[in-house]
Amino acid sequence: MTKYDVNIDLANETKKEMVAALETDDKRVLNKVGAFASLYNVNFDGYKDPVLVLKTEEPGSKQIIAAEYDKIENVCYDMIHHLINDCIVMGAKPLTVQDAIICGKMDKNIILRIVKTLADACEKVGCVLTGGETSEQPGVLDENKYILTSSVVGIVDKNDIIDGSDIQIGDVVIALESSGIHTNGYTLVRKIMTENSLIMKEIVDGKKFIDSILVPHRCYYNQLKGLFGKKIIHGMAHITGGGICDNLNRILPAGADARIELNTYRIPNIFKVLRRFGNVSDSEMLKTFNLGVGMAIVTSKENSEMVIKHLSSEDVQSNIIGEIVEGTRKVVCEGKLKWE
Repeated sequence: MTKYDVNIDLANETKKEMVAALETDDKRVLNKVGAFASLYNVNFDGYKDPVLVLKTEEPGSKQIIAAEYDKIENVCYDMIHHLINDCIVMGAKPLTVQDAIICGKMDKNIILRIVKTLADACEKVGCVLTGGETSEQPGVLDENKYILTSSVVGIVDKNDIIDGSDIQIGDVVIALESSGIHTNGYTLVRKIMTENSLIMKEIVDGKKFIDSILVPHRCYYNQLKGLFGKKIIHGMAHITGGGICDNLNRILPAGADARIELNTYRIPNIFKVLRRFGNVSDSEMLKTFNLGVGMAIVTSKENSEMVIKHLSSEDVQSNIIGEIVEGTRKVVCEGKLKWE
């Protein structure tokens, strides 16, 4: 075989061994792995006017670091958690996920590790991995390179959609703590690592630096679902690439701004280390990273204490970081970040 040959026999053997990871008790899944497409029953009891919520995601350049340090499971959780968070900001319940695994040369062990972890990540948030695509593409990707992507289908009753349209002047913005960097900003992380090799010796919160930057993206579905369908949450923004300014503005209604007090941020230590070694400005840090705010919720001032208590009971720390004021759909940051 040349480096451009595809090993069909290995691919078929690997796909057969995937079956165990993809077995499910979900009665909505109507066919087995190996069919040309997945069949899913869409008769939804309890929904008056069901709306499907669709999203596709990939874990970005974090997967390069994860592959290099043999932490492929971490980035699988990253991808599913990021995907689900984008779905649930609409108030949706995730139903089914499909994945795509593209590689330069198929390694059965790695493929099976990926599929098992993706299936586990889905199961933990109450949805199911129903299949997808595994493709060996020599000549397109190097032998040790993998590209992961996935798509989710969720469901929400039309009357229960959370899209920011209920946001009112005087509402407050609540930050939900992130688990760390999540899945955005890794181009800058990799640049800092390349230019400052000593950063690899840093210990962050008792962890090696490499373990700190590969902590999986936090998924908030299980902690938030108890608030859905009650008109308590007026808007939600998943804080990813672009930070708070380029994500919270996406849900603001006409005539409203979000005023954020930067001195209320609770910045995790990993960001402090990256800022110090990379000599990164505060504006660039805000634009690139979540800085400890993994999700932002907009709710009424009257409901804010109840929301914070609910999240605390679900082991999610949160705090008020801003309010909704009159404006033109912008996020206005005031004050300074506290790094000490």
